[in-house]
Amino acid sequence: MKWLQTQLMNAQQEKPFIRNKAAQVFALTFVREYLTHWPKFFFDILTLIGLNPHGVDIYLRTLMAIDAEVVDRDIMHSPEETRRNTLIKDSMREQCIPSLVESWFQILQAYQQSHSELTCQCLEVVGAYVSWIDLNLIANDRFVNLLLSHMSVEDLREEACDCLFEIVNKGMDPVDKTKLVESLCQVLQSAGFFNIEQEEDVDFLAKFSRLVNGMGQSLVVSWTKLHKAGSVKVAADTLRATEAKVPLMLQLLVHEDDDISANIVGFCYDYLQVLKQLPLLTDQQKANVEAIMLAVMKKLTYDDEYNFENEGEDEAMFVEYRKQLKMLLDRLAQVSPELLLEAVRRVFNNTLQSWQTAAFMEVEVAIRLLYMLGEALPVSHGAHFTGDATKASTLQDMMRTLVSSGVSEYQHTSVTLEFFETVVRYDKFFIVEPQHIPSVLMAFLDHRGLRHSSPKVRSRVAYLFSRFVKTLHKHMNAFIEDILSRIQDLLELAPPENGFPALVTSDDQLFIFETAGVLIVNGESPAERKQALMRSLLTPLMDGFRLLLAKLPQETDEERQGALADCLSHAVSFASRTSKAFSNKQTVKQCGCSEVYRDCLQTFLPALSCPVQRGQLRSAVRSFLHRMIICLEEEVLPFVPAASEHMLKDCEPKDLQEFIPLISQITAKFKGQVSPFLQQVFMPLVLAIFEVLGRPAEENDQAAALDKQMLRRSYFSFIQTVTGSGMNEVMANQGAENVERVLFTIIQGAVDFPDPIAQKTCFIILTKLVELWGGKDGLVGFPDFIYKHIVPACFLAPLKPTFDLSDAQTVLTLSECTLTLKMIHLKRGLEFIQFLQQEYLPSLQVSPDITQELCQVLQQADVKVLKNYMKAFFQRAKL
Repeated sequence: MKWLQTQLMNAQQEKPFIRNKAAQVFALTFVREYLTHWPKFFFDILTLIGLNPHGVDIYLRTLMAIDAEVVDRDIMHSPEETRRNTLIKDSMREQCIPSLVESWFQILQAYQQSHSELTCQCLEVVGAYVSWIDLNLIANDRFVNLLLSHMSVEDLREEACDCLFEIVNKGMDPVDKTKLVESLCQVLQSAGFFNIEQEEDVDFLAKFSRLVNGMGQSLVVSWTKLHKAGSVKVAADTLRATEAKVPLMLQLLVHEDDDISANIVGFCYDYLQVLKQLPLLTDQQKANVEAIMLAVMKKLTYDDEYNFENEGEDEAMFVEYRKQLKMLLDRLAQVSPELLLEAVRRVFNNTLQSWQTAAFMEVEVAIRLLYMLGEALPVSHGAHFTGDATKASTLQDMMRTLVSSGVSEYQHTSVTLEFFETVVRYDKFFIVEPQHIPSVLMAFLDHRGLRHSSPKVRSRVAYLFSRFVKTLHKHMNAFIEDILSRIQDLLELAPPENGFPALVTSDDQLFIFETAGVLIVNGESPAERKQALMRSLLTPLMDGFRLLLAKLPQETDEERQGALADCLSHAVSFASRTSKAFSNKQTVKQCGCSEVYRDCLQTFLPALSCPVQRGQLRSAVRSFLHRMIICLEEEVLPFVPAASEHMLKDCEPKDLQEFIPLISQITAKFKGQVSPFLQQVFMPLVLAIFEVLGRPAEENDQAAALDKQMLRRSYFSFIQTVTGSGMNEVMANQGAENVERVLFTIIQGAVDFPDPIAQKTCFIILTKLVELWGGKDGLVGFPDFIYKHIVPACFLAPLKPTFDLSDAQTVLTLSECTLTLKMIHLKRGLEFIQFLQQEYLPSLQVSPDITQELCQVLQQADVKVLKNYMKAFFQRAKL
């Protein structure tokens, strides 16, 4: 308080950041002391500062800091803080809020002409506090008239608008809310604020638009509540009040400034939601819908300033604004699909009749509207051209116009992109009218598409072309070889030394290779022709790969090494991508392509022993092997042992983590067929994992700790795959010492590492092993292991402090742990129950009563009851 007193005397104010910190200290002191030692906090401050501007500044900053501590809904408070804050607000309402409101009125009145910044601060305080204080203290004639007078002062009007918005936004009874909004609207209208065409200040209009949006949305909320409650007359009055705001809403929606327009979209959307619920629309309501439609179509249009080549913040904001307009269009379609379809048809046809002379933004938006209809009028699986005859024929007419008008020649990237996006969205049109396929194919392949001057267009078209071909491959037979010859130069590897910038990026090439694969595989040619075409597609990749792989070890410059490794990886990825074309109906074998993919494997596998850039090359070849396991099936098996041997040399955690899923995939798919290979690779893989997990790491190296955790999870998943695929003999044949070592890691994973995902996997493995080896003719010595290690694991793991029974993942782990106990009982019977009763549970100091109860539930209850019992058992034990 002494510090505050000195502020009143100083001619020079402290810097703003000091004042903010002081306000924070006052607020924290208030939160601590107000309810106990300092109930006269506000009285003391107001008495001290009077109307001294320096003091008022600190007071207002303190109020905002208190709001942040006690009220701010964006901050997560603990239950204790929430209770404390509620007590503080209740106490303030009883003791001091009227005095605070009076002080705000005095400040607003005293400083509105001399200190605009203090007045704005005070308006911000009123806006912040109005949500939880008695509204009658603010929403009265003297306060509202004061706020309205501020609406005419240039420095205050934006803050006054925000303050009125907060007043309107306050939750209250729907009838009272309607009265409040209506009285405010009357005052604003009579003061001339609704004549927005005379207003030039766009920043103020953006705030005003937000205020009108708040008033409109409040009326809609009131109508919804009254409508649901069956209050017919009052609901009808509220709807009339809402509709009276529609002309103003439309003026703001269509305003040339997008911020002003964006701020009213919420009211517009909610109003359409109201219309959607009405059984019949009046002529006026239909006119409103049409007006909103026209406004949306107008506002979707790009302006001249939009920079397509270098999109920055303004462009990103317009893209977001367009998304809001799209939501309005979708809602319009729900209210009146016929009106929307007709409006789009009119705009589209008028624009495309004279596209050669129209501005790019008009042509783009006309095609964009057609594109947007695809989501606004939803159908299943893109079947726009069947079903509702009117809709189907209208869309068909527009698509016919689009592809035959020549608009694909329009010289603007936005129009070009919209053309291709729309062609692909409505690709089913070409099934109905396949005669248009050749002309659209040419557009994809020539200067309009893949050879466009803009890299952005080329890149997007590469993706869209692959989608177009996937849908229509049955209609492409006549064009396959022509297309392949036209895209041949786009399928070349671009080695770093050729110096020419490639026409398409390697990511784009992935789509082009996939497209080529789809065309070859789905064509009607005989298998020999398909094989020849696939070989001519993949041979250049293999040749390039061999050349670059030979160069890589000789290259000493690290940057050049990286570029060569990138190129090698691309070659493997491209070959892999062509295989995506195969399906259950068109397998690699049926197309006669097995041999060429085996050749690819033969070509790519030597990269695994390359001494440089090992990580990247291994990753690429490993991905290719994953694909070939699916495509070549058992034909891939001869290549796996050598590949595995190379991949297990000099491993990093990430290498192993990525290699394990490959072995798991082979194990799960081929089971007994790979038993000899798995026998051979099992211990080398396990030992490589142990070696990496055993490497020392820095104590605070979180990345290394996470790598190890993920590797541990992958290891346990691998053991789970082996045991779950009926390949337990592979493990049993590794020698007693190795089997024991693996088993101990599973026990350790179940108990010692606080990772519920890995623990759950370990208990699944233990349940399976008990099932396989826990009976009379199981693995020698395993029953002993059950009693010495598995049973203790089932109790020690859940008793660990890190085993959090309130966590959903941990509860799943406990379920698996319970299933392990159930399986032991199934396999060992009464012997297991006696072990629990006589030895194990007494060793944990479990009382005889609870021991008896647990054993009874274990013997008699179903699994669900047992799981619930075990959860309660461990919760009690932890307490």
